[in-house]
Formats: sequence, structure tokens, C-alpha cells
Amino acid sequence: MDVLAVDMNSDLGEGFGVWEIGDDEAVISLVSSANIACGYHAGDPSVMRRAVGICAERGVAVGAHVSYPDMLGFGRRNMACSPQEVYDYCLYQIGALGAFCRARGVALRHVKPHGALYNQAARDARLAGAVARAVRDSGDGIILMGLARSELEPAATETGVRFASEAFADRTYMSDGSLMPRSMEGAVIHDAELSARRAVRMVTLGTVTAGDGTEIDLKPDTICLHGDSKGAVDMARAVREALVSAGVKIRPLKEAF
Repeated sequence: MDVLAVDMNSDLGEGFGVWEIGDDEAVISLVSSANIACGYHAGDPSVMRRAVGICAERGVAVGAHVSYPDMLGFGRRNMACSPQEVYDYCLYQIGALGAFCRARGVALRHVKPHGALYNQAARDARLAGAVARAVRDSGDGIILMGLARSELEPAATETGVRFASEAFADRTYMSDGSLMPRSMEGAVIHDAELSARRAVRMVTLGTVTAGDGTEIDLKPDTICLHGDSKGAVDMARAVREALVSAGVKIRPLKEAF
């Protein structure tokens, strides 16, 4: 019988200068993959270096969390960028984090868009293609992590890039499988036990209940917990413990491909 397994990832390295957001070290100890901000929505060279170093020490896979150039809006504001601009932005950020990975002797394993870029690329095939091409041109074997059932998956397939289907334990879904906009009440789930139950159901049954009660089918390769959320450490611990108790093995994406 096959062992049921899933990756756990979190968006980290989102501090800047003397300002810290979240407890990167504590969250990294609970996940198997870390998406590290590359300086466009958060992070700076020193934050990137430290985050990569912690991942190297803990044996956690490193990924580039690429974004629109929107530090003031934390990358969560939609921008009218061309596919060429999106490609350039992504390639630039992947290259920057890749340099820190090489300096630390670890591989850059995956790329995940952030915020508005993530949501717009999930719906727009042209933007999804631009992200996928940037991942392809950044080096062999890098995985594109993106929203399950979104335009990012066929874009990865068409570009010859490996794709990891992502689901969210702490975000509410719309009936079409997209994420509920953060401007809507209830978009972010702060209840750790509820998030844990949702994660187990997504991994073991392949389904999640949308905000309007619609049942959505999905098969996640990885479950995301947001490192900047209130109670992020407690939530990551609750989700991990619930998955393990359900017989699910937590493993990095590199073991699945």
C-alpha cells in the first residue's frame, strides 16, 4: 500500500531591515519547504541570507517567493504588467535567491508566486506562461508551485516545468477553486484546529469546502501555512500534528518528483 505523503510549505523571510515579520526559525522547524521572499514584496539581502541559512541547517527545501515590485503593498496589489515584465521580474528574483543558495551550498528547489501575482497568474494564461518560462530558464529541475486547478498547471506542462499543486489550510476558497479575496470577511482562517481538519481532509479525501458550502475537488502536493499570520507557529504545529496523526508523511517536494 502506498504511503500517503504531502509537503508542508510556508512563506517566510518577509522581514526587512530591523523589522521582523513572523518567527521564521520556529516555522521552518515545522515545515518541509520554505518560500523565501526575494526583495520585491518583502525581504532584503540579509534577510534572504539568514533564511537560506536556517533552511540549510534544518534540512528544509528552499524556494523563491517571487512577487510584483510592490514593497509598500506587500505584493498584494494587482498590477497591470505585461507577460514580458512578469518574466523579467521573476527571473531577476529567482536569480538573486539562487545566488544565496549557491553560497550556502544548497539547491533552489522551487518557485512560488506571491500575493497578487499568484492570484492573477492563476487566472491569466499569459501571466502563468511568463512565470513558468522564468522558472524553466532559471535552471534544470526547479519546480513551479501554484494554486491547484489554476492556469499555472497547464502553463508548467506546456513549458516542460514540473508542477506542485498547492492547497491552503488557512485560506477560504471561492466556489470556482480560487482563493477568497483578503478584502472579504473570513478570507483568512485563524482557528488552528479548523485549519488542521481542513488540511487532513484535503490530503486524505481530496476535497475542501468553499465559503459558500460548495465542495471542491483537489489533490494537493503541498499544503501552505502563512508565516506572517497571527499564531503562525501554533497553526503550523497543529496542522503538522493532525496530518501525522492521520497517517500522512510530511516530506519535501524533491521526494515526490
